[in-house]
Amino acid sequence: MFRRIFIISGMSWVISTSILISSSSQVKVTEIVVKKHKRRMYLFSGNEIIKSYKVDLGFAPEGHKKFEGDGKTPEGTYKIDRKNRNSKYHLSIGISYPNAKDQQFAKLKGKLPGGDIFIHGTDKPFRWFQKDWTAGCIAVSNKEIREIFKLVRIGTPIFIEP
Repeated sequence: MFRRIFIISGMSWVISTSILISSSSQVKVTEIVVKKHKRRMYLFSGNEIIKSYKVDLGFAPEGHKKFEGDGKTPEGTYKIDRKNRNSKYHLSIGISYPNAKDQQFAKLKGKLPGGDIFIHGTDKPFRWFQKDWTAGCIAVSNKEIREIFKLVRIGTPIFIEP
């Protein structure tokens, strides 16, 4: 099997090029890493990256989401907390934003932290080509969200990095 090293945040990860994902695959996704500046999302099984996706983010993607309506995609450690088969955006997978720290910060500023942050598809039958068009979510193609929806379980940690 051919392997190569992939670096994320100074840590080395192994990519196995022989891993193929199919709808019948039993690969367990153990964590998700989103690199906002690269517009990439990686699915890991242990220390191996099993899939990588191009993503679109909130319409004002730089920085951490602080308030409802700011157009930012959160940064930090969260969990996948729900799945929605009836999403306006094809399918969606919920991210546990806001956490207690997010809620406390917004409250101190007299604002709402926002919520309903998801990984989702589009409301079109094709990939939406406008860059960073969501209200703060992470968007992929409808084909990709179908694959992700099958592979990711509720409770999976997601690390969203600048």
